[in-house]
Amino acid sequence: MDLKPRPNHQIYIEVLRKMTPEQRLLKAFELSEFGKQLFLHGLRQRYPDLSEEEIKKIYLERLDKCHNRNY
Repeated sequence: MDLKPRPNHQIYIEVLRKMTPEQRLLKAFELSEFGKQLFLHGLRQRYPDLSEEEIKKIYLERLDKCHNRNY
């Protein structure tokens, strides 16, 4: 049951299927890096008085909390 309409989802799937495995992997890396940059940007906005070193410490601590420890 979809609660949110996704009118472009079919187009998105078709685009992904047309990509080579290498292109999909590169896109995954790009999206991962984009997510990390958004996270850092959010931390900088939330803690504007902290130094870049302190932001990096919080960033790494929070990433460590999210890491899957099943591996």
